[in-house]
Amino acid sequence: MQLSIIVPTYNEAPNVAELVRRVTAETRGIDAEMIFVDDSTDATPDVVREVAASAGLPIRLIHRERRTGGLGGAVLEGLAAAAADACLVMDADLQHPPEEIRDIYARYAEGDVDVVVASRYAGDGTSAGLADRTRVLVSKASTVLTRAMFPIRLKDVSDPMTGFFLIDRRAVDAATLRPRGFKILLEILARKNLRVAEVPFDFAGRHAGSSKASMRQGFHFLTQLTALRFGKMSLFAVIGGLGAIANVAIVWALTQLGVNYIAAAIIASEITIIGNFLLIERFVFQDMRGQASNVWSRFAKSFTFNNAELLIRIPIVALMVTGGHFSSVIATAITLFAAFIVRFVFHSLVVYAPRKAGARTSRARQFVEELDAQAMSPGEL
Repeated sequence: MQLSIIVPTYNEAPNVAELVRRVTAETRGIDAEMIFVDDSTDATPDVVREVAASAGLPIRLIHRERRTGGLGGAVLEGLAAAAADACLVMDADLQHPPEEIRDIYARYAEGDVDVVVASRYAGDGTSAGLADRTRVLVSKASTVLTRAMFPIRLKDVSDPMTGFFLIDRRAVDAATLRPRGFKILLEILARKNLRVAEVPFDFAGRHAGSSKASMRQGFHFLTQLTALRFGKMSLFAVIGGLGAIANVAIVWALTQLGVNYIAAAIIASEITIIGNFLLIERFVFQDMRGQASNVWSRFAKSFTFNNAELLIRIPIVALMVTGGHFSSVIATAITLFAAFIVRFVFHSLVVYAPRKAGARTSRARQFVEELDAQAMSPGEL
């Protein structure tokens, strides 16, 4: 067997027959199978059995009574059951076009990668199939946040949130994975340094049925992301929290001395900007300094960004105090909390971004990646 196609399903009965028809057409000449790992409460398993009886390729059904691990858990069950080492994961709703299977498999067959990611954001790929502009914005924001949390592991991956990918299961230690939801590729890439290639694709509209996206899934994603990158982000949060406490304390002390609250906020912010930079240099991004620009460049980027953020935040503080009748201390605390995520993303993707490939040695890169691997040890997850 050359290729196992794993399709996790949840109430996708109207899509099964068309999916199998198109996959069969696109895998001619490839010794392939399809494995449906099903968590449905509708007729999906019955439809899979019916279609399998006359399909042009082998089809297996794994119907789970308990949805352990959600979609990620379903994918792991499919990997364990697969007859081939090359396992392609795709959705059943045809937003992942089966017509891309041949290109994805051909790229994997070149033999120099462990994972081939079908990307909406590489080359001429598109995300046109997302339901509306809100979902497009959420998708892109989630991608930016994810890459910010794993700037080394995901530096060559433009779409770590995709559910359309091929992986050599021999490169994955399933025992180390802790599937919590639907972003299993992120789980895999975050836990091990793998060789990755990307193939662009057009994310299509659903063939039938309705989207499973929900606020609950969004919460599960944030939980998964935080758990994966808990070590680095928690340190950033602790330092940010200490800076926020210092900031509020300075504002309080200065206003008690009669200093205008806006001037006090500016002074407090400049002091904590410098202090926070020194602390995150030492404790948060120390594993990325070897690949990033020099320390003065990093400081300039950090200092400029934080002051630009200050120019935005201070008028908001003033508006909250004068128009919203908040105390200056409360207004300062609220706006500092809101700025946390933006600061983390900027520092991960810009301040400590790796230099271009020619600017560092492979030995230095290996050293940094080893440090990053240490940061992902089970004790920190």
